[in-house]
Amino acid sequence: MSSEQYEAIIEGILFTMGESVEISKLAAALDLDRDKVQKLIYRMMERYECEDRGIQVIEIEDSVQMCTKKELYEYLIKIARQPKRHVLTDVLLETLSIIAYKQPITRLEIEKIRGVSCAHAVNKLVEYNLVCELGRLDAPGRPLLFGTTEEFLRSFGVQSIEELPTLDADQLEEFRQQAEEEMNVKMDV
Repeated sequence: MSSEQYEAIIEGILFTMGESVEISKLAAALDLDRDKVQKLIYRMMERYECEDRGIQVIEIEDSVQMCTKKELYEYLIKIARQPKRHVLTDVLLETLSIIAYKQPITRLEIEKIRGVSCAHAVNKLVEYNLVCELGRLDAPGRPLLFGTTEEFLRSFGVQSIEELPTLDADQLEEFRQQAEEEMNVKMDV
């Protein structure tokens, strides 16, 4: 294998790990001796510097790490300060709807309604500050209770959960029929 190929492997490992990696571990992964790996790393460091790249490889004791050059931190800070736009997938919207209309509700109750695990969806909604833990249910295991937040109300333009739209009997029947049709199509496949 050529030096360039080894360097590409080291680069890939350092990029993927995102933290420092011991040189001895790199040597073991590449089936090379430590000195050869050290020379490859020094060559990479020189190349990154000569090519005026945005990243660099730094040494930390007996490890190396790929990181952004410190001259670029001001640009990273500008990006990091920009508000994040959260995308609500169908799964997240479905889970959020259940929580909004049935709160306070446990994860198990949400899963009974959805028919599938919802741990990831609930965690994402908590991360997005649309849902929060309201306490624990006074029952065996003391499961967490979830409900919506003020951020949820702001995001959906309502002042309270009482302002959420309600479904009339015709809409419920229409949704029931659509669900049955979907189930029939899935059963035919």
